[in-house]
Amino acid sequence: MWGITVNRDDEMTLSRQIFTAFRDQILAGELEQGEILPSTRALSIDLGVSRNTVSEAYEMLWTEGFIVTQQGAQSRVADGLVITRNVPEAVQKPIAMKQVPIEWHFKTGQPDLSLFPKTQWRKMIREAVDDFSTPDLTYSGPKGYEPLCEAISKWLMRSRNMHVPIEDIFITAGATQAFFLLVEILKREGCAFALENPSHPAMRTAVTDSGSMIQWMTVTQSGIETTALKKVPIAAVYTTPSHQFPLGGILQASTRAELIRLAAECDFYIIEDDYDSEYRYFGAPISPIYAMDASRVIYVGTFSKTLFPALRIGFAVIPKSLQTKWRHFRNYLDVQNPILEQMALAKFLNTRKMDKHIQHMRRIYAAKRQILLEAIEEQFDCQVLPWGDASGLHLALQFPGHAFNDHFIERCRMRGLFVQTVQQYCTSELQHQDKLLLGYGHLRETTIKEGIAVLKEMIQQMPS
Repeated sequence: MWGITVNRDDEMTLSRQIFTAFRDQILAGELEQGEILPSTRALSIDLGVSRNTVSEAYEMLWTEGFIVTQQGAQSRVADGLVITRNVPEAVQKPIAMKQVPIEWHFKTGQPDLSLFPKTQWRKMIREAVDDFSTPDLTYSGPKGYEPLCEAISKWLMRSRNMHVPIEDIFITAGATQAFFLLVEILKREGCAFALENPSHPAMRTAVTDSGSMIQWMTVTQSGIETTALKKVPIAAVYTTPSHQFPLGGILQASTRAELIRLAAECDFYIIEDDYDSEYRYFGAPISPIYAMDASRVIYVGTFSKTLFPALRIGFAVIPKSLQTKWRHFRNYLDVQNPILEQMALAKFLNTRKMDKHIQHMRRIYAAKRQILLEAIEEQFDCQVLPWGDASGLHLALQFPGHAFNDHFIERCRMRGLFVQTVQQYCTSELQHQDKLLLGYGHLRETTIKEGIAVLKEMIQQMPS
């Protein structure tokens, strides 16, 4: 009766089921305005539930304004509740194509997560929970967990010889969040953001979404060319100087110095993305631009590649002139990162377990890099030129005389091989057509060797 059925096995309470059934009928116009509802006694008998259950459902209907009641009279449907719902058009689902499983996945920027020290991290998490105090359970503010900022400051000194005041370090939910915040803070009417070409799409997306202009800077094996910075007013320059993504070059000291001079003369900031400089395989670590002059440099770092991507903790070193704006934007975005992971990471840094983990992984990645280079030499002799092979978790490989496109990439996928072109990170399809990107950090030795053999096979099948 009344189109209502109750299910005692449902997780929804019986009273809520009755409420929902009446509400939906009222909104659909199936129960007209002014229509009398049955008495609680009659409905309870019809449905086989207690009268209190029906009374509770009617109370919910009355509280939310679906029915009106008067003393001594039965409940009636309230006025003006009918909603005409638009029925969405049926969307034809695309025909599902059979996906070939990827056997040789040369994805860039992927660390070897199988070697992450889960036992040590679990210990840090447990200790963090034990150390919780009542103040830790409330909002800590847009700066982040202060002991973590202090731990990062010490770690930057140990790993990069950077003198960074604790008060200038702000915790982020990864580097991408920092880029979006910085674009909002730094954008100015009539000013462009200068980006590397080619470059990672994260900063490009942040700038485009903000409605700001982009001024592209050409990238060579020695880093960016700064001539473009004198053509239009600049709000900020985004660069990856220690290991340019994706080509892998190191920005020379003379260009770094010129960037700093231009930033002061033309009133813009430098956003330095140091995404994987921990993994350098020749010589000492590359000094960041920040170490030359911190006044106009915003240094952005992340733990996604040193620990694991799902951690979602990064940091930005913000000049004091921008900190008020940063606090404002971060405060109304999401206030802060989860406290537990911040506490655990602070312990991981302070106990030097981070240092040992990076040292261990650097040896592992150096060995994988060597295996990759040897496999390339074995399969292609001297016909391939590696770019940016001194650090990081990927290589850019130049195949002179070849032009790779989306069709080639798709053919590789159908063969079970995943590689990427450098061209996809460029502003023009005509740039860097002869280069492929291969990430290797997460791959086993046999997978690397087999994958390069398959890559040779696919290149040999390319039309002349």
